[in-house]
Amino acid sequence: MKLFGTDGIRGEAGKAPLDAGTVARVGAALARVSGTGAPRVIIGRDTRESGPELEAALTRGIASEGGSVVSLGVVPTPAVAYLTRTEGFDLGIVISASHNPFHDNGIKVFSGAGEKFSEAQERGIEAIVADNSWQVPDGAAVPGADAELTAHYVAHLRQILDHAGPLAGATIVVDCAHGATTTIAPALFAALGFDVRTIGVAPDGRNINAGCGSTAMETLQAAVVDAGARFGVAFDGDGDRALFVDHHGHRVDGDAVMLICADQLRRESALPGNAIVATVMSNIGLEIALRERGVEMVRCPVGDKYVMEEMLKRGLALGGEQSGHVIFATHLFTGDGIATALHVLRAMIATGHELAALAATLTSYPQVLVNVRVRERTDISQVPAVAAVMREVETRLEGHGRLLVRYSGTEPLLRIMLEGRDQAEIRAWADQIAHAVRAALA
Repeated sequence: MKLFGTDGIRGEAGKAPLDAGTVARVGAALARVSGTGAPRVIIGRDTRESGPELEAALTRGIASEGGSVVSLGVVPTPAVAYLTRTEGFDLGIVISASHNPFHDNGIKVFSGAGEKFSEAQERGIEAIVADNSWQVPDGAAVPGADAELTAHYVAHLRQILDHAGPLAGATIVVDCAHGATTTIAPALFAALGFDVRTIGVAPDGRNINAGCGSTAMETLQAAVVDAGARFGVAFDGDGDRALFVDHHGHRVDGDAVMLICADQLRRESALPGNAIVATVMSNIGLEIALRERGVEMVRCPVGDKYVMEEMLKRGLALGGEQSGHVIFATHLFTGDGIATALHVLRAMIATGHELAALAATLTSYPQVLVNVRVRERTDISQVPAVAAVMREVETRLEGHGRLLVRYSGTEPLLRIMLEGRDQAEIRAWADQIAHAVRAALA
């Protein structure tokens, strides 16, 4: 039984694997693998209407194995990760489908160290859930509550930035996507001394991510310009990532944020190894800009858990994704949208520059993506005609471009992505590779 994807369990709420029965079994399985006879578990959720029902099912399963649950209610994902580690919980669980629409939901799991479960741990959970020799007994269990815990997380955020300083009174626009950050972000930024205008702060269980947040930034872009704001930030539904808008209304993505934050950490002598981690989707422009600064960019597969694993392995302080997941190791080993926003504001304060000027230090290279439908997944390196064309293109790109060829995870497609200095040139090369693939595999 395959339950876990790249970011926990995800699906339509009420349908397998997010039906109440399966979710209760997941809760029981998590309690079993926790390593304690009576695990203490903390649960947080976003604003979806299905969240309380899924929390009740998880709690029933955990209690059936002797565990106890403390519910945080609606909080961002990173709050659960942080409090799991610092408050002595054995497991942390987040009920959220991140940037997906309201009818979806999901389950993310953190270890007692505040780190996402490894793939080996996820396979272990799947094996227990699939074992039909046991059942979760009927009945209900009620989670406990501790209103003080979330305040501990907010205090941790304020260690990044405790006051707006020279930006005190500056207008900023905060888009909470009608999601989990509504309970923390507006009040926090106001307490720091900013003049806060808000979008997406009236969740009704069904409007999460609907026309707002990091997946629909047009409203934020217009609001920043209309308000004459210095800065805009859009969170996703569970608050583990953020994208930005400068005072001109231009979007600033995760690649630019990583460059801004790498520069700031270097200024603070807080970038160990002079390296950061980014995924295969980050633009070659980021890699080149970092190289010019003497900073190495280590690439990993798409997914913030892979970013985290690479950072842990190498002892690095910064990593992230173009999509806005950014991890600061001294803060947490998971993405935190509010923390990312505070780090960007910190860089603005330290340099005296607007976000637009800081983001302009990144030159994003043109990108071309071509999808080719194939009969089967064949190792491309073993297809001579295709491999020869790819080698020729890589030689032409060397030092100022990049070729990435990979199969889709869900469709019979080969994805060909090129980045380089000239759009027409890389388009021609992508078409050349696609033609070779179609001749050999279509």
